[in-house]
Amino acid sequence: MKRWLQTGATLLLGAGLGVSVSRLLSVRGRQEEKEGADVLSRIPVVPVPTVQASELTVSPGGSAVVMKYGFPSLANIKTRESYITSYDPRTRTASWVIERLNPASLNGPSDRKYCEFKEDDSVHEFHRATNADYRGSGFDRGHLAAAANHKSSQKAMADTFYLSNVAPQNPHLNQKTWNNLEKLCRSLTKRYLNVYVCTGPLYLPRQEADGKLYVRYQVIGQNHVAVPTHFFKVLILEQTDGRGVELRSYVLPNEPIDERVPLERFLVPIETIERASGLLFVPNIMKRTSSLQAVTNR
Repeated sequence: MKRWLQTGATLLLGAGLGVSVSRLLSVRGRQEEKEGADVLSRIPVVPVPTVQASELTVSPGGSAVVMKYGFPSLANIKTRESYITSYDPRTRTASWVIERLNPASLNGPSDRKYCEFKEDDSVHEFHRATNADYRGSGFDRGHLAAAANHKSSQKAMADTFYLSNVAPQNPHLNQKTWNNLEKLCRSLTKRYLNVYVCTGPLYLPRQEADGKLYVRYQVIGQNHVAVPTHFFKVLILEQTDGRGVELRSYVLPNEPIDERVPLERFLVPIETIERASGLLFVPNIMKRTSSLQAVTNR
């Protein structure tokens, strides 16, 4: 029987599982306890669909293949050499960026030294970020689609340096923990057929002294580029045997993070990102099947 399993923040789709659900959950529970991710063990299991990765296909070639699992939203879509993005003119950053990683995309002749951050002239000048906005701001120009993910051609890498693929990011986060998460995404191409990565900013509410929740974020530069409070990554991992996919979803605060904290601590249920961002990921898979399996929590 093929079924989706959600435990913690990871969704697993498998075929012909050789172990019982209870045993699988027990093993994962021991791993989470060992890693100190106790919060994940309290997340309830929800119904998710049966679906084959091989059923979800698009025409080969070009960046369209990146959208194999659908669009999280449909506003202001922009296509690049090897990624697709949805741009938010209000914040001067992307709402999301989707890229597909595999050994072919991670290897090639491109060199970062030939790339420079540049304005996106496809965005109206009222709504675009400039390098001057970042200068002296104290924030890095943090890639959403990482440059190192696109070595297949010089143009593919150069396209990641559009400021529409960038958001203000705390330097320590950008150069340490966020960089480690990007490296993890690349390392997963050794275990999975393809790794689809969707990355974007979040602007989350915080409770203030009066007990009320407020969404507050800084803006930088003359163009008022929004500084996200958090960033998310949603990973869609295709199994090498073609029988299914695994989903992982992370949220990291836009602030310094102790590198000793394991990345597993930042796993969240994918529904958390969908609610916070206004985007939808799981329905893009659910709509392709009428079969629905519920897994009972332990």
